[in-house]
Amino acid sequence: MKATRNFRRPRVLIVGCGDVGMRCVPLLQPRAHVFALTSHAGRCAELRAAGVTPLVGDLDARRSLKRLAGLAPTVLHLAPPQKNGDDDRRTRALLATLCTRSASTLRTAWGAVSPSVSPIGRLRRIRASWAESEAANIVPDGVRRTAGSRAPVRLVYASTTGVYGDCGGAWIDETRAANPANARAKRRVSAERQLRRATARGSVAASIARIPGIYAGNRLPLARLEKRTPALTDADDVYTNHIHADDLAAILVRLATHGRPARVIHASDDSSLKMGEYFDRVADAFGLAHAPRITLAQAEQQIEPTLLSFMRESRRLVNRRLKEELRVGLQYPSVDDFLRDCVKPR
Repeated sequence: MKATRNFRRPRVLIVGCGDVGMRCVPLLQPRAHVFALTSHAGRCAELRAAGVTPLVGDLDARRSLKRLAGLAPTVLHLAPPQKNGDDDRRTRALLATLCTRSASTLRTAWGAVSPSVSPIGRLRRIRASWAESEAANIVPDGVRRTAGSRAPVRLVYASTTGVYGDCGGAWIDETRAANPANARAKRRVSAERQLRRATARGSVAASIARIPGIYAGNRLPLARLEKRTPALTDADDVYTNHIHADDLAAILVRLATHGRPARVIHASDDSSLKMGEYFDRVADAFGLAHAPRITLAQAEQQIEPTLLSFMRESRRLVNRRLKEELRVGLQYPSVDDFLRDCVKPR
């Protein structure tokens, strides 16, 4: 009976099922059969224990992804890019696989599109079709199907707010132009552009969540505080943004059913804290000493490059779309809410 129920339930594929992906699983399971791609066969038992069907494959080895083609109408793409280059080759491989079986059905699903129609025009047609199907409460992957047709895969991509680079502490919304300052962020911009182009072609229908610093009970900077890793003086400090991992999981699942094609949203809470302030709040909650403060010039001599890159970018995120379009109510609207209600001092 269980196998029959799983066969009949809609399928959702999680690509990159780490901490946040595992938090998505219980939110999806009441109405979906969840699959997860893992590159580590040793994780299969853990995934099965959580009620997930594991698939062993590697985004760096495209041939290993063949089983993903046509597997699920909804995909949560939570995997990071590879660690070198400016192009996200993993997203490129995933899209090539997911689109393998969709190209021949696009004309049936949405009708033939004249070559003279611009990419913007195609995207507008896709959004209009999506809005129509949402209003009519049609299939959960957001487009009206005709007999024998297959709608494009609905994909949610977990990007990063690092695509903006340094904004000098300004409040920014999703219309701010990307200005990546390092290769890590450039690969994320590459992924977003690939997904936008695929959406304009009708190959997928992708929504993008730009995500700031993720925290949770198991994702706090306690080790950094215990090591006495310095933070910047207030004059040199940068504004950072945060989201609790449980809230992020809820946002990603909500995007899978209510996100707009090629639309970007900030998956961020309401906090407005500088990095040092965040460390101080966590230290106070756990009875630890505050991090020592140093100038940016001193940090350039003492802090390793990857960590230093985060200490050079300052921005504050407007999350109006999250609240007004997705109508997401955050469990933890601020870091203080989490520390006050959910963390007990040692």
